[in-house]
Amino acid sequence: MPLPNYIKQLQQLVALPSVSCASPEYDMGNIEVINQLAEWLRDLQFEIEIIPIEGKKNKANLIATRGSGPGGLVLSGHADTVPYNAERWAQDPLVLTERDNRLYGLGSTDMKGFFPAAIAAAAAFSDQELQQPLIILATADEESSMSGARALAEMGAPKARYAVIGEPTGLRPIRMHKGIMMEAVKVIGSAGHSSNPALGNNAAEAMHSVMSELMGFRNELQQRYQNPGFEVNVPTMNLGCIHGGDSANRICGQCELHFDLRALPGMNNEELHQDIAKRLQPLAESSGCNITLSTLFGGAPAFEQAAASPLIEACERLTGHIAGSVAFATEAPFLQSLGMETVVMGPGSIDQAHQADEFIPMDQIEPAIDLLKSLIRQFCL
Repeated sequence: MPLPNYIKQLQQLVALPSVSCASPEYDMGNIEVINQLAEWLRDLQFEIEIIPIEGKKNKANLIATRGSGPGGLVLSGHADTVPYNAERWAQDPLVLTERDNRLYGLGSTDMKGFFPAAIAAAAAFSDQELQQPLIILATADEESSMSGARALAEMGAPKARYAVIGEPTGLRPIRMHKGIMMEAVKVIGSAGHSSNPALGNNAAEAMHSVMSELMGFRNELQQRYQNPGFEVNVPTMNLGCIHGGDSANRICGQCELHFDLRALPGMNNEELHQDIAKRLQPLAESSGCNITLSTLFGGAPAFEQAAASPLIEACERLTGHIAGSVAFATEAPFLQSLGMETVVMGPGSIDQAHQADEFIPMDQIEPAIDLLKSLIRQFCL
């Protein structure tokens, strides 16, 4: 039975902290997780390639390959987690804890728990010759900048025909997700005594116009784009954070707004950024303020895999579920850009991710291993 080995491996992975975060005080490397995965996969006769991420200390991608050929299957996950508040957990987040048929631990479901399942599935074929390559991929920084997946796309590797990204979907195949872009608008006016508006140029008032313009643009996008395959079937824009000024009796000298935009498949993040920048230029001219738009992080494109693809059809047949969509972003578009049919599908629930007492249900582990074994059998043997 694969479960004891699964638990032991997940225990070791959870114990290796690998937080990635845009804030430097929380950010750390993933190299210990990468090295541990590489050790296990070497024992299964995988060829190991560890690729450091340029400009990122102690961060790397892992490409582990067994077999060769023009096709093949990638089983992919990210080796990082989000930051955590240990005081909010009922147990040590870095110690895997079994309770109520669940395995609790940081990254247990998002998504270190996928790797032992992929390794167990691969081990089932260790004495058989593969006709097409099996690749186990582990990436850096999915939770922050997606620098690992971007580096792979830039280098053009790995090469295969099919890819499974094991994000937690309750073992339901996902063939579409929205993109995400996070932007900042900064308005710089000039401060002055509030008793006379002529003594300054109020950045908060200019930001009012900016926010009205953004909400108008959002309404236009939602009228122009709909996709019934999504629970929220329109693109969304969230005005998430605003700060500016320093005193009620002083003209606001500067103001900054952070927002995100989640685009549907068929929409382009770069074009959206350019459209917003064009819309802000007239506001700068009319207000006399300096208004700039900048990107907070590189974002991720929207993703869609054709329903008629062999991979999607195989996953639907094996799971009994029609492939659906999710609102969260993944590394799927980056692997798809390498020429692979791609599906997002793994054990656990996204509802448990990014919060205290994260867990993976034990009753999904063996079904996950069996599902991956079936895909390996179909696409690699």
